[in-house]
Amino acid sequence: MTRARTGMGRGWTYSIVSVSLVAAVAAASSRAHAQEESKELSIELVDPKVLRVCADPRNMPFSDEQSEGFENKLAELFAQKLGKSLAYAWYPQATGFVRNTLGAHKCDVIMGFPQGNDIVQSTNPYYRTSYALVFKSGNGLDGVETLSDPRLRGKHIGIVAGTPPSNYLAAGGLMATAKPYPLVIDTRVDSSAQAMMKDLAAGVIDAGVLWGPMAGYYAKQANPPLKVVPLTREAGAPTLVYRITMGVRFSDQEWKRSLNRMIEENRPAINAILLGFGVPLLDENNQPIREEPPSKRP
Repeated sequence: MTRARTGMGRGWTYSIVSVSLVAAVAAASSRAHAQEESKELSIELVDPKVLRVCADPRNMPFSDEQSEGFENKLAELFAQKLGKSLAYAWYPQATGFVRNTLGAHKCDVIMGFPQGNDIVQSTNPYYRTSYALVFKSGNGLDGVETLSDPRLRGKHIGIVAGTPPSNYLAAGGLMATAKPYPLVIDTRVDSSAQAMMKDLAAGVIDAGVLWGPMAGYYAKQANPPLKVVPLTREAGAPTLVYRITMGVRFSDQEWKRSLNRMIEENRPAINAILLGFGVPLLDENNQPIREEPPSKRP
């Protein structure tokens, strides 16, 4: 609350009464707005009392049926803040995911979606990250920050076929010794990221290029932990740095605004969840976002 600068006596009393009156009017307006928004949301959402999330049942570190992924944890946070119960519509993140979940009105939000994808309507971004290079420290790659670094010549590099970094490997003549992993898989029975990390641990490949959240999660689980280098210095296109939003239906305008408020009000808690899973968070200048001291957490 902003305090009015007044003296003692009648001026001070008048200031308190005025502030109280303004607060009462604001509270009434807020309640009216909330009731109106609730009415709007009841039209937009499958069930206004339930946060219904569209998710993959086996796609760590994002989500799984045991609620172990960071998108599960974010959903739990938002459900709590919104005063809703939580439910999921499970479907593998492959062809038909959006159509059979959000599009079929079986759920109301996809917790992670790249900004600029026109399949869904995006909320404001809630984190920013990039593809990353992963390798064992001490194998001659320490200090490598780009895929054009000469030290990668002749190395066996794991790459998920068809992902943006593959363009840079091809341009740098690194595909001849690279090992591709499939892009389109059924996450219920397969994981390209896990296969790549297994090969890296066994020495089948010298380094891997993975989407940042996957790279950070599996690198953190390795013993000893692997080195993760966000690929933020590549020149040209395509970009390897992305803003991640939540996806909703194009018709759900009030719901989008509600989620935007939740994102803005809970950024420290969101960052803490993401960093806990090893996600390499980046600010708008591509500088790493570090974990905040416990005293600054909500």
